[in-house]
Amino acid sequence: MIVLKATQDKVLSVLQSVAGIVERRHTLPILANVLIRKTGSQLQLTTSDLEIQIRTTAELDGDTGNFTTTVGARKLIDILRSMPSDQTVSLESAQNKLILKGGKSRFTLQTLPAEDFPLVQEAANFGPSFSVPQKVLKELLNQVSFAMAVHDIRYYLNGILFVAEGKQLSLVATDGHRLAFSSATLDVEVPRQEVILPRKTVLEMQRLLSDKEGAIEMQFAGNQAKFSFEGMEFVTKLVEGKFPDYNRVIPKNHKNIITLGRMPLLASLQRTAILTSEKFKGVRLNIEPGTLRVASNNAEQEEAVDELDIDYAGDAIEIGFNVTYLIDALTNMEQDMVKIELADSNSSALLTIPDDAAFKYVVMPMRI
Repeated sequence: MIVLKATQDKVLSVLQSVAGIVERRHTLPILANVLIRKTGSQLQLTTSDLEIQIRTTAELDGDTGNFTTTVGARKLIDILRSMPSDQTVSLESAQNKLILKGGKSRFTLQTLPAEDFPLVQEAANFGPSFSVPQKVLKELLNQVSFAMAVHDIRYYLNGILFVAEGKQLSLVATDGHRLAFSSATLDVEVPRQEVILPRKTVLEMQRLLSDKEGAIEMQFAGNQAKFSFEGMEFVTKLVEGKFPDYNRVIPKNHKNIITLGRMPLLASLQRTAILTSEKFKGVRLNIEPGTLRVASNNAEQEEAVDELDIDYAGDAIEIGFNVTYLIDALTNMEQDMVKIELADSNSSALLTIPDDAAFKYVVMPMRI
């Protein structure tokens, strides 16, 4: 049976859309495979790592009929990548093997039975579904994902908090030293739902989402989230645990406010970061009426100082920060201007976008 027949670029893009979560080495060898299910002329590809499951439906020619098998996902992708993009390739089944043909090349691949493939058990009761344009969710993820923790023992920090309430969807990430918050408006009113998406899910979503206006539909259950977009269905386990109360972390009423160009500030921080030490990424900010001075030094007693003219008439403040935390935030913003709110040298700083309450970034000061 010819399972599929199409150009290399078409087959490869369908496979790559589901293969991001496939681990090359897994205690269950079948999880290195993609589940291929043919029903009539419709082809369904599914991958899983027991925590996340991605399924896509595609129309790729071939014989009509019913057929299921599993085959090594990465191997299939590597072979396809070695072929020209406009070449027609076909996948045929023959005695527990799959034969991939393209031009004068022929590859015989081992398969494992489809019934052994462990599908994720979907939750019985998902909450009400709601949707936002893919582009919006991608922007929200980009604005906060850099602040997620990596391998923190407080496992609930290794992910992003999704809060849907009323007509607002908010995303929050923190690693204990900084916190990023971003929100968007929903088309429908939803009851309050709060879930923590794991880090791997977030990174995979960022890879899959496009800048299109097409909607992505979301549903949350007690221990699962489900996303549907462009013929794809993405089901993931959630992180259990209590996320910190982010509203208490976001400072209110800081009286010293500076509004300045994002790019000049970013360039200044990147210059001074060159002379910070590898372990200790500290920079000092001296803020005085009219001037912002950024300084750093290292163990070799080298020093960098950079000055920016600013429109500021508040208190004189000297405050230290991990320069990476500031650079991360500024790099992931797209706006021309940034607003920095400060209280004193010991309180956390709040970075926002002027006239836009949808994004907030809080960074703790460090002693220098």
